Amino acid sequence: MDDFQVFAKPVGAMCNLACQYCYYLEKKNLYPEGPGFHMSDDLLEEYIIQHIDASSGPDIFFSWHGGEPTLAGLQFFQRIVELQQKHLPENFRIINGLQTNGTLLNHEWCLSLKKENFIVGISMDGPESFHSANRFRKDGQSCFDEVLRGYQLLKTYEIPCEILCVVNSSNAPYPLEIYRYFKHLKAEFITFIPLVEKINSNGSLVSEQSVSAKVFGEFLCAIFDEWKTSDIGSVKIQVFEEAIRTAFGLEHTLCIFKKTCGGVPVLESNGDFYSCDHFVNETHLLGNIRKTTLSQLLESPAQKAFGQAKLAFLPDYCMNCEVREMCNGACPKDRFADTPDGQPGLNYLCEGYKLFFNHCKPFVVKVAEVWRLSNPGIQ
Repeated sequence: MDDFQVFAKPVGAMCNLACQYCYYLEKKNLYPEGPGFHMSDDLLEEYIIQHIDASSGPDIFFSWHGGEPTLAGLQFFQRIVELQQKHLPENFRIINGLQTNGTLLNHEWCLSLKKENFIVGISMDGPESFHSANRFRKDGQSCFDEVLRGYQLLKTYEIPCEILCVVNSSNAPYPLEIYRYFKHLKAEFITFIPLVEKINSNGSLVSEQSVSAKVFGEFLCAIFDEWKTSDIGSVKIQVFEEAIRTAFGLEHTLCIFKKTCGGVPVLESNGDFYSCDHFVNETHLLGNIRKTTLSQLLESPAQKAFGQAKLAFLPDYCMNCEVREMCNGACPKDRFADTPDGQPGLNYLCEGYKLFFNHCKPFVVKVAEVWRLSNPGIQ
């Protein structure tokens, strides 16, 4: 599989924060008898070798996630780069991405991240009042000052960074306040992640802090209108970029909008391979790279079936939707609602996505028309 992105977890689900909506903290319970959650040096090297072997290049992407991956320590990440260079084929290039809460970043970290050309994603839910509603330290105290300090260090060292904002019931009613705050911070890349928490076994109900589908759609529409008027070319917002890709006939890059999925598996700190970050459970544990290579796991029938199920079980309501090419049913983890005619498998966020994609569609169509006029030889 050429198109893959492994979420590698060097310290598993370990984290120095206790964010209220985090879905990964509980994953440490999968390893109650384990020796610890820090990836060993020999496993790290084996993973890097296998990841390079599975990649067609010339660019090879590594993604380091958690929990909080910086808990592995700066020396661990310096060792990552050392091993990558040791095994890097000629004329290939490695790009490392780090997803962090930002609280542990300091000058030493940023010097190293800058030197080694890391790309960093940092979690921030808006100004302090919104951020601190759900994200805090284990003692219940706000971590906002540490997060903001980490973000400002990344900007000072000119490290490419993206703000990841979880849209929940607290901040969703304030789209422009959130967006303008990020612009005030001179954010160049923003991703908005809707919070959807199922709170019962069949998934028919969501938590109070989950964003409603309609409000999420309205949130995106409000920001899109301001972005379209003032910020095209200066701010990139992932969901907008994905929508506009359809104007050029390009495939989606974000897994939730692709027709099929399965290209973003998880590698836990002991080498266990899971189908997806949102499906880290016994059912979706497909093997361990100490016994089965990463390439074999990526191409395994079980992983292929997991990815194809997204399309295979798409309801007829979605198949006939006017914005299907923009959405493709979105993330399978949220497909627990019923269609208007009672068919299961509708995405909980359908109303919001349909509202937003229909809202931005005239702009996307206009972009496509202008592009075709500028490229008459391309259909």
